[in-house]
Amino acid sequence: MSASEVQRGSSTVTPAHREEPAAVRGEGTRALRRAAKVLPEHARAHNRSLVLQTLFHSGAMSRADLSRQTGLTRVTISDLVAELIADGFVAEKGVREASGPGKPAMLVDLDRSGHRIIGIDLSGSDRFLGAVLDLDGSIVARRSIPVSAGDELVESVISLARELIADSDVPVLGVGVGAPGVIDDRGVVLTAPNLRWTGFDLQSTLENALDLPVVVANDANAAVLAEYTFGGAGDDIMLVKVDRGVGSGLLSGGRPMRGARFAAGEIGHVTVGTDGGPLCACGKIGCLEAWISVPSLSGRLAEASGDAARESVLRDAGERLGIALAPIVGALDLSEIVLSGPSELLGGPLAEASAETLRTRTLAEVHEGIRVRMTEQGQDIVLRGAAVMVLSGQLGVS
Repeated sequence: MSASEVQRGSSTVTPAHREEPAAVRGEGTRALRRAAKVLPEHARAHNRSLVLQTLFHSGAMSRADLSRQTGLTRVTISDLVAELIADGFVAEKGVREASGPGKPAMLVDLDRSGHRIIGIDLSGSDRFLGAVLDLDGSIVARRSIPVSAGDELVESVISLARELIADSDVPVLGVGVGAPGVIDDRGVVLTAPNLRWTGFDLQSTLENALDLPVVVANDANAAVLAEYTFGGAGDDIMLVKVDRGVGSGLLSGGRPMRGARFAAGEIGHVTVGTDGGPLCACGKIGCLEAWISVPSLSGRLAEASGDAARESVLRDAGERLGIALAPIVGALDLSEIVLSGPSELLGGPLAEASAETLRTRTLAEVHEGIRVRMTEQGQDIVLRGAAVMVLSGQLGVS
């Protein structure tokens, strides 16, 4: 993809970029995602999360600032901050520089280095990735292992997690895992053909082995959380993750979409076009995955002779992607599409063709501003999304 914005009609393809979080841009912090009215017995946990969420996005501030920004009383803030300091999640950071008469205020902030998170990415075709991350999503240490099969698969994942836990010099908050396949909200892998798992309770297996909180989700669903929390994405976004397979994660109004069967975003086996196409591993002809997965697309590019032929292959794949995305964009009124995968394949002609196809297949007056862009987070996106899952589950931060 070129460094300058590429415009085709009323759709645009923009280069990968990183926007500042909302609080840094002066737009205030994102509200906690609340599904129902907060009951009195849940109020304290909600208020703890509200304080942590505010500090996570806004950075160091005084207790009085926290009271104003959260709407909680100063007495409540004082109690919560004292509790969070005792628990090791908040730390005092010194006094604010004096700007007038009176005693300077003491600043408090999330203790971003006081705990670590373990992230594991099981979506790779040849290696599984793991990392130790701080609470800001920055990677402190990395490890990887070759993809194994059969009974050795689970043991190798457990061994990887134990090695990462040993790499941490501070307490571990939890372990987040992004894996391919359809995964329910209890971390049970309902089906993952590439890993040969069906009905496998990965979350409980890891919790029993590691004696730590574990959260497991689909890799694309993890990735879209990373883009939302660390990548500056908006509230209505679809992230398309292309690797050995093709999947996507969806946010609507800042809320993850899972679906009735936990299969929202499983677009890889949608047939794109009526003109046939390559045979897919699922047995159908012309699935999106058969057109744009890394092995399929790389194979067709290897057979193409010359730059013009290669560009034609990429544009054709981009058009197929646009065909699959257009009805989703139209139904959900998404603001942007983020692509995650090899930039040499997905950027440039493929992304341009996807944007053009979206323009021609949706109502231009409504969707003229939709963007198609590459993520800036590279291969770390699932690892960082796994960290967001732990932050959300353990601290209520997103």
